[in-house]
Amino acid sequence: MNERKIRLYDSENIHSSEDRDEYEKDYARLIQSPAFRRLQGKSQVFGAGSGDYYRTRLTHSLEVSQIAREVARKLAKSYPFLNKKEHPGLMMDPEVVECAALAHDLGHPPFGHKGEEVLNELLLEEHGMCYEGNAQNFRILMFLEKRAGSDSGLDLTAAVLLAINKYPFCIDDPGRLKGVYKREWEGIDYLRQLWAMPEGCATLEAQLMDLCDDIAYSTHDIEDGIRAGKIQMNTNLFEDDRLVSHVMQEIIDDSGNGVMNWEQVDMNAMVKQVLHQYLLQWEMIYLECGREPSRTRREMKARWVRKFVSGVGIIDDPTTGWKRVTFIKDGHQDMELLRTMEILKKLAWVTLIKDFRVQRLHKRSEVIIKRLWDSFKVPETGRLIIPPDWLESYEQHKEKWPWERMVADYISGMTDAYAEKVYAEFFASRSGSIYERD
Repeated sequence: MNERKIRLYDSENIHSSEDRDEYEKDYARLIQSPAFRRLQGKSQVFGAGSGDYYRTRLTHSLEVSQIAREVARKLAKSYPFLNKKEHPGLMMDPEVVECAALAHDLGHPPFGHKGEEVLNELLLEEHGMCYEGNAQNFRILMFLEKRAGSDSGLDLTAAVLLAINKYPFCIDDPGRLKGVYKREWEGIDYLRQLWAMPEGCATLEAQLMDLCDDIAYSTHDIEDGIRAGKIQMNTNLFEDDRLVSHVMQEIIDDSGNGVMNWEQVDMNAMVKQVLHQYLLQWEMIYLECGREPSRTRREMKARWVRKFVSGVGIIDDPTTGWKRVTFIKDGHQDMELLRTMEILKKLAWVTLIKDFRVQRLHKRSEVIIKRLWDSFKVPETGRLIIPPDWLESYEQHKEKWPWERMVADYISGMTDAYAEKVYAEFFASRSGSIYERD
């Protein structure tokens, strides 16, 4: 078996079918895992269950995987070096990218980014530990998930694990905000060394997965925002200086935006131009679609996805000596398209996440997670109200698994609705039966 298809544990599984490719096994393990199913109950932007239209983490992951698979197929046809298979990290297998996209959000806790923020604050303040969604992905994939014949997570192939690893660092090292927790990093680092991956560089498949995630976010979340009435497609919003100012401030505050060289352009002028052109495009498509808002939303989203997808390519990265998956124009990185996508991402953020009604939901989410944490964090009392299978796993692995990490794992695995349910059992006046199954 080649180095892309090795597994760290390769536990024997009597149910495994030998007539399937290794990536097909990975796909099956992912979509049949409880962690993947729980994504249907976790927020994307709007709370899961808040409507039958809006995206959840599950539908978002499915959409990212579809985009990523198609782009991977296109790139494999466009760049002959990919098929030479000269290096395991310089390949583009659509099945691998699809699996990585399906798994990229497994580590998100209930209530979206707010849940991640609160858990991180609690762990840092009380135990000097961190919580981060990307790192939690690998906790789930390499430890927490169980499958028949293995107690070492889903035991995915090296190619898929490294395609999920868009931040190839140990997050427990000083100064790191994103990465992989130390325990799981040992396995990831072993695979990276086996592949002779350059330090700090992600595989092309991981880079593509990450870019397709951004494409989906900058197009699909705006579609949901328009449908919810949070993004009003009129000049009152799009020509409001306050909106422009808020979008600019979000760009400035985002530490990841340094690579876009914003100092080389007039940010205020570009934000205004992108918003103006976006509104003009909406008005044109609205007329084309017979003034039907639903069709207009879908067509608008589809055109922007096509625009971004058609710009994806691969270039040499002179700063690392590796290669970079990014938007390409005339053989060079298309900074204008990258900045445009970033403006649309921030448009979604300031109009949706910053909405005061969403912020009220975030405050409620913060209260729920903090009170659940306080209920579970003391081992003597917490073990009385945590499910037996979690306690059994803790006792089996407690030399590698401190109580507070187990509590964070348990809370982060909850769906929005289940977190609300447990909170209500503890703190709300309600009638119910102890025979209700969790």
